[in-house]
Amino acid sequence: MRVVTILGPSQAGKTTLVQALASLDDEKPRRLELYGEAAVTRFTYMDEPWAILDCPGGTHNLSLIPPALAASDAAVLCVPAEAEAAVLAAPYLRLLEEAGLPTYIYINKIDAATDRTSDITAALQTYCSHAIVLRQIPIREGSTIVGAIDLISERAWKYNEGERSALVELPPAMRAREQEARAELLDHLADFDDHLLEELIEDQKPTSDEVYEVATKALQHHDLIPAFLGAAAHRNGMVRLMKSLRHEAPGIEALIARLGLGTDAVAVGAFADNVKHLGKVVLLRAVANGVGPGQKLAGNNVGGVVDLDARTTLGALSAGEIGLVVKSDHLALTAPIYGHDGTLDLPAWAKPRGATFRNLISPASDRDDARLSSALARLIEIDPGMALTQDQRTGKTVLSTQGPLHQRRIVERLDDVFGVQVVTEPLQPALCETIAKKIEIHYRHKKQSGGAGQFADIVIDVMPLERGAGFTFAEVIKGGTVPRNYIPSVEAGAKDALGEGPNGYPVVDIGVTLKDGKYHAVDSSDFAFHTAGRAGVKEAFETAGTRVLQPIRRIAIDVPTVFSGALVPLISGLHGQVLGFENKPDASGWDVFEALLPESAEAELFQQLGGATRGTAWYGSVLERYEEMHA
Repeated sequence: MRVVTILGPSQAGKTTLVQALASLDDEKPRRLELYGEAAVTRFTYMDEPWAILDCPGGTHNLSLIPPALAASDAAVLCVPAEAEAAVLAAPYLRLLEEAGLPTYIYINKIDAATDRTSDITAALQTYCSHAIVLRQIPIREGSTIVGAIDLISERAWKYNEGERSALVELPPAMRAREQEARAELLDHLADFDDHLLEELIEDQKPTSDEVYEVATKALQHHDLIPAFLGAAAHRNGMVRLMKSLRHEAPGIEALIARLGLGTDAVAVGAFADNVKHLGKVVLLRAVANGVGPGQKLAGNNVGGVVDLDARTTLGALSAGEIGLVVKSDHLALTAPIYGHDGTLDLPAWAKPRGATFRNLISPASDRDDARLSSALARLIEIDPGMALTQDQRTGKTVLSTQGPLHQRRIVERLDDVFGVQVVTEPLQPALCETIAKKIEIHYRHKKQSGGAGQFADIVIDVMPLERGAGFTFAEVIKGGTVPRNYIPSVEAGAKDALGEGPNGYPVVDIGVTLKDGKYHAVDSSDFAFHTAGRAGVKEAFETAGTRVLQPIRRIAIDVPTVFSGALVPLISGLHGQVLGFENKPDASGWDVFEALLPESAEAELFQQLGGATRGTAWYGSVLERYEEMHA
């Protein structure tokens, strides 16, 4: 069995393409929809078994794609037939480049194209370091595309609505364009085959079989990316693409070599889901023989392996085959490469992007608190793009996702599958405060209520420190006015005062110096000096005043170069500071745009970034510093 991933931007026609390919020979392909609108389709073509992994579009779904690519022999990037839409494919081209996976481009909806195919591939080339070469050119009648010419076989095919294309004579008016396009294709292929290069230099015409052989080698080595044409909704261009996949896509051995798996790997998890009345299911691709019920996988035994209908038992899988693993709750997509005794490290390209859209999440009913914790723990095992932390101030759970759409999917899943209704609320910025100026405080703690009393007298300086300095304590006591054994209690009391300042926020970046004081031989104690230290620092805050500080985060935005300029006014409008942008050296057509931004503006950044970049950009952030917050 060979496995192919089909991916691309939203509305490119990916699912229609999957259905068209799967139904070429198989009247009843089997399809299973899984978490996040991902799907797998199993079918036969020319008596050979195939599976297509259909990945959802949208940058909020990018984290679902790497496991599918890791389990695939090749990928088909489905793009609309518009040059301006090429930028929408940029995130997917980038991921495919990083994965090193043999890749085809399918230019879909060619019947509605208004741009030249060469212009479409040129626009796509902006975001790809490997050459993109046309394997077909369109046949036009006026402004309508009615067929395509294969540049290797030099055969012409006329599209038939809903049926296979018909072989026709190559139109005389197309011969010059066909020869030009074929020469360009051969020039690219000759870069990877010395014999073909010699033939071209000597003006010899290579045979079609020879060119197909070189094209196969170039694809399998990921040297070139071939582009095909068609309209999946009309079943146009399906046979040519499927035949290329059949003859050129590598097998499971190439996958093992590409991932560097060695003999320890047994299977790769592609997709997963939590299904009512069935529990967790994981779609596996075996990379070694013997993945089956009762066999050890990732340190525990496999419960069962079934077909896509979730009922038909498959038994043990052979290398290259796929199956649904059930009753194996220990398997998770957070580490989807499985050995017998544990999991293997993911390649760097397959690790999910950081989840930077953060909100507090809590159950609508307090009695569902435990159920929510359990449901979130089960969801994170099938969704590599989400993360869970705890807000230190409120103690509530922080749900981090790839964006608002990703968060909405999780909330709906919690309700539909786990029966837990939740409420989300914005995560408030972690504000804090610091003392406004240096001040000296003389504080006396004295209490007498029968028996031993309480007495502690201290003189302290409380002063602001540089940002990030934290808390410092020093003492310059002379003459034993405060005994040495009480000084640590003063320091502990001062630290306790930092928990909440006059504005209700933690206090940071202050220094306290104990200068003088008095004690009583009977009534002084550690508790008394602790109380004095705490109350004295609190009095300093009230007397000198404090300034509220807000967190400033350093933002690194991965953005197609064409949109970098639009981010300057966006960041400025959010009261941020642009640090600059430069080309990303390992990603063609991409910039890294850096800025400083108040943490309170991050949610708005998410909303505006999508509109400014047509949903192609994403960002990561780290705490840079705290600075004074102005009204």
